[in-house]
Amino acid sequence: MESEAIDPQLADELRSVCRTTVGDELRSITYFTEDVVEQLYLRSDLEQTADLVGFADHERLGFHSQSAYRNTQLGEYQATIRMFENGYLSRVIRGPHGVWVTVDAMSIDRFEELTSALEAVLTDFADVVDSEPTDY
Repeated sequence: MESEAIDPQLADELRSVCRTTVGDELRSITYFTEDVVEQLYLRSDLEQTADLVGFADHERLGFHSQSAYRNTQLGEYQATIRMFENGYLSRVIRGPHGVWVTVDAMSIDRFEELTSALEAVLTDFADVVDSEPTDY
């Protein structure tokens, strides 16, 4: 996992919108691109045992699979939500980068708010990622 692989301002914005939207139900925040994965937040009561590289390999498939949903009657792809025994994972990808956020149980309305907030931040910072060298 690369240290300082993410623009510090982007990292701060992602942490801020997640904490504001999700509150105490927030478990973790992980940022990723095709080449980089960086955990931005992990709640203190959780162990650092997650296989971030394995998760990232799976979530990176979203960069390619979004095209499968283009031009459907469902509308534009917004996010993926995965349900687990102890919580949920929500993945949002925009342009060259994405973020997955794990949370405790919360309403679908809050997932929609989280998605909108993350979309805005990722879109605002897409140029920063595009201009960075890719040989991490």
